[in-house]
Amino acid sequence: MDLEFRGDIWYWRGPAPWYFVTVPEPECATLRSWSYASYGWGMIPVVARIGGTAWETSLWPKDGAYVVPVKAHVRSAEGLDEGVTVAVRLAVRDQG
Repeated sequence: MDLEFRGDIWYWRGPAPWYFVTVPEPECATLRSWSYASYGWGMIPVVARIGGTAWETSLWPKDGAYVVPVKAHVRSAEGLDEGVTVAVRLAVRDQG
């Protein structure tokens, strides 16, 4: 399954800070319908792409939605920071 959407990068200042993009609700509904791909804590393995940079990661469940962690090397390669709106492409990875 492949999904595309746009969202803003936001920063979480927790004990282990991360940057994320929240998956919009229509795409979250699609992901929930494909729950077979989920593993521990409801995480969903994906290949994410922003611009010309792709990386393997997992979607994290948060507040009834999913968020995409945007790694430092992706932000650096694409010149991204908090508050920037990005186009995200996701391909759900097979757990098998």
